[in-house]
Amino acid sequence: MSVDEYLSSLGDDMDKVIDALRRELVGVRTGRATPSLIENLPIYIESYGSTMPLKQCGNITAPDARLLIVNPWDKSTLRDIERAIATSGLGFNPGNDGQIIRIPIPPLTGERRQALVKIVKKSAEDAKVRVRGVRRDYNELLKSASDDKEITEDDLKRALEKVQQVTDAHVKKVDDVAAAKEKEVLEV
Repeated sequence: MSVDEYLSSLGDDMDKVIDALRRELVGVRTGRATPSLIENLPIYIESYGSTMPLKQCGNITAPDARLLIVNPWDKSTLRDIERAIATSGLGFNPGNDGQIIRIPIPPLTGERRQALVKIVKKSAEDAKVRVRGVRRDYNELLKSASDDKEITEDDLKRALEKVQQVTDAHVKKVDDVAAAKEKEVLEV
């Protein structure tokens, strides 16, 4: 493998960490209702003798900023879905009208917003640790390639510097993603 191939692969692996962070932060609640608040969480519905995730039981929409609606594909599962959401520990109080389930989203308190910011910061720190782990793995790969005489010492030195530059850029991206989410959470 050439140095350029290592560096290209490094960027791809670090981009995956950033994407994972973004997916993780989608589930962090802001002041607005979004289907991702409940569709990617471990809410399971027991129906027809099996257990399935909420998003496989119906369509989840957010018609406005303070309401989520679950429209079950099978109306006989309405009570099961409502019970699963109510007992999920998320603090939601769903109600149904025989056709759909309405989930009012209460506004966030200042204290809860600060707790969510802490969650965002922890997620960002975990992502930085993963980025640095990718850096460590590639540094070891490059040093191993140098030991095996696949690349020269000069190429190794340049490659390690480039790895650090790519790492710094991705750590900054993590900070940017986290800052944007913090701003969104604190927005009243």
